[in-house]
This record gives sequence, structure tokens and C-alpha cells, in this order.
Amino acid sequence: MLVHAAVAALTPTVREGVRDRAGTQLEAMRARLPDWGAPWDVAALDEATFDDLVAALAGAPCPALDPASGACLIHESRPSTCRLMGMSVVTVDGGVLENACPIQDAFPGYAELPPVAFDLEAMEEALEEQDAAAHAEGWVMTTIAGAVAAEIRDQ
Repeated sequence: MLVHAAVAALTPTVREGVRDRAGTQLEAMRARLPDWGAPWDVAALDEATFDDLVAALAGAPCPALDPASGACLIHESRPSTCRLMGMSVVTVDGGVLENACPIQDAFPGYAELPPVAFDLEAMEEALEEQDAAAHAEGWVMTTIAGAVAAEIRDQ
């Protein structure tokens, strides 16, 4: 819902650009998975299928990224996945999850930031509870492109 509202609040020209990029991404998803469609529920895919889809579309930037600057156009409303992407963390048990952000090449200093302490397991448990409650209310876990498509449908 946050993505939906954030896209709807963009200026018309910027919003159309996000919608066009989302449409292109959804077409690519449809080409790979013709039986998967709106509401683009990620939970409906098994892990191997989702991993294959992500790998196939790895070169496609998020529709909400400004093509000129690379900035996130919905930064304040970005999903938790985006908020965690690239952040090196030290888990409660001492494990280190390395920085995997795809924008590291553009911002070399980012990769050098030290890992931060983070209770990943507690966050994942809380998110699972939130996702289950949202799913019970009819929400689905989707992609940014799927959320943009929902925003277009709901107009």
C-alpha cells in the first residue's frame, strides 16, 4: 500500500515514467512465467522459481529508480527489502551478512561502511507476522512493478 500511495503522489510525468518501466518489467515477468500474473503474489512462487526470475531480471532496475540520477523516487515509502538491501550486518550470533547492494559501484565508499549490529532473526519473525496479518486481509507480497500495476488498476 505504501508503494501504491507513493507512486500515486508523484507528479504526472514522473508517475507515467514509473508506470512505463513497471509495465516493461511485468511484460518480462509474464514472458518468463506466463501463468503468474496480477496481483503478482511472490508467495505463490516456489523459491527456485523466484530465484530464477530474480536472476533473469537482475539487469532490470527497479521501476521506481529515476533513470537519470538513479535516485529512488519513492524513498520514504520503499519496502523493507529495499531498506535492508546492501546493509552489511552483524547478526546476534556474530554472523556477518556482507553488503550486497547493487549500487556499490556508483558509491565506492558505501561498500567500506562497517557492518552494523542487527537482530535479523527478530526482524524476520516480526515481518512474517505482519505479512501473515496483511495476507489474511487480502494483501499479497508483490514486486514494485506489481504494486505499481495495482496503483494503476485502482484508479
